[in-house]
Amino acid sequence: MLKNTFWFELIGSPSMFPLERRIFHSISIALMLLLACYAPYNLYAGLYIGSISALIIGLFFFYQYYGSRFQDKPHSSAAFGLAGILIFGVNYFSNSGINGSTDLIWPVYLLLVFAISPYRQHFTWLIVYLLCFLALHTMEYYYPFLVKHPFDAGKGQFIDRITAFPLPVISIYIIIRFIRQSYDKERKAAEEKTVAVQTLMSILSHDLRTPLMNVQNYLELLNEHELDSRERQVLEKTLLTSTNNAMDMLSNLLYWSKSQMEGHHVQLKAVNLREVLLGTLEMENIHALKKEITLTYHIPDELTVIADTDMLQLVVRNLISNAVKFTPAGGLIHVDAQTVRNECKITVGDNGKGIPKDQQHKIFLINSEPGYGTANERGVGLGLVLCKEFTGRQGGRIGFESNPGLGSSFFIFIPLKPAISPSEKE
Repeated sequence: MLKNTFWFELIGSPSMFPLERRIFHSISIALMLLLACYAPYNLYAGLYIGSISALIIGLFFFYQYYGSRFQDKPHSSAAFGLAGILIFGVNYFSNSGINGSTDLIWPVYLLLVFAISPYRQHFTWLIVYLLCFLALHTMEYYYPFLVKHPFDAGKGQFIDRITAFPLPVISIYIIIRFIRQSYDKERKAAEEKTVAVQTLMSILSHDLRTPLMNVQNYLELLNEHELDSRERQVLEKTLLTSTNNAMDMLSNLLYWSKSQMEGHHVQLKAVNLREVLLGTLEMENIHALKKEITLTYHIPDELTVIADTDMLQLVVRNLISNAVKFTPAGGLIHVDAQTVRNECKITVGDNGKGIPKDQQHKIFLINSEPGYGTANERGVGLGLVLCKEFTGRQGGRIGFESNPGLGSSFFIFIPLKPAISPSEKE
C-alpha cells in the first residue's frame, strides 16, 4: 500500500493528470534512473560522447518531468522529438555511425515520442524520424570521414552494444506495460460503471417506485373509502416506514452518484473524533429509539484522526443505520472507538440477526442483493458500498464479523493524527 501510494505521488493520480502525462511521468522516472547509471559507466568505459548524451537527456527529462508533475506545465512533445534528433544525430557520428549502438535507440525513442504526444502528431514524427535516419546514413555513406570511432571493433564494440541494449529494451517494457495496465484499469472501470448504471436503473425502476406507489394507493383509499382511525393509523405507520426507507435509499443513491461523478476529491484534516461523530450519533439514536433499540457509544475525548469529516460521518451513519435495520426491537447497538497501533478503530456492533454465511463474501459489492430488516425495511444495496469506498479514500479500511442469529460487528480503521515529538513542540 505504501509503495503504491509513493508511486502515485511520483506519477500523479488519474484525477489530476490525463493518461498521456502519467505515461510520460512514469517513463521519465525510469529513464532518469537508468541514465543516471549510464552516464558514469560510459565515462568509465571511455565513451565520453555517450556519457555526455546520457547526462543531457537525463537532465532534459528531469526538467520536463518536474515542470509537468509539480508545476502543472505540460511537457513539450515537440521539444522531445527535436531533442532526440539532435542528441542522437551527434551521438551517431561520434559513436561509430552504423557500427555503433545509436541505431538501437532510435526506434525506441520514437516509440517514446508516440507515447507522450497527441495522435495527430504521430504521422508527422514518423516521417521526420525516417527522413533524419535516412539523411544520417546517407551522409555517412558519402562522407565516412565524419564518423568517429572511439573504440576498437572487438572489446570496445562489445561493451558498447552490451551497455546500450538494455536501454531500449527496458524502455519498451515500461511503455508497453504502463499502457497495458492503464488500458486494463480503464476497461475495468468502464465495466464497473456499466454495472453501476444497471444497478441505478434497477433502483429507479423498482426500489424507489414501490414507496411512491404506496403513497398513490393510500391517497386513492382516502379518496374512495372512509377509513376509521385504526385503519388509518396502520396504513400511515406502514406508509411512514416505506417513505423513510425511500429517503435512506435516495440519500445513499445521491451520495454514490456524486462520488462517481466527482472522483477522488477528499479533504483530509486532523479532527477530534468525538466532536465529529456526536451529532451523527444523536441523530441515529433518535432512529434507534423509534424501534425501541438502545444505542450506546464510547469515544475517548482525546482521539484525533486524519479524515474527511463528511465522508467519516456518512460511513458511521450508514453502519449504525444498517445495525438498526437488522436489529429487532429491544436490541442493543454499541459504537466504540479505540487506538490500535497508529490507527483508530471504530466498531459498530449489534445483537441483531446477523448476516447469512453464504452472503458475507459479497456484502461490499455493488451488485449484492439487499436484504430485509427485522421490521421489513429494505435497503438499496449501496450503503456498505459507500462505506468501503469512502473509508478507502481516507486511507483506511473496513471489515466485519458476523454470526447468524447473534449479531454483527463492523469496524473501520482510519489514520490517527501523528503524535508531536518534544523537539517539534520546542
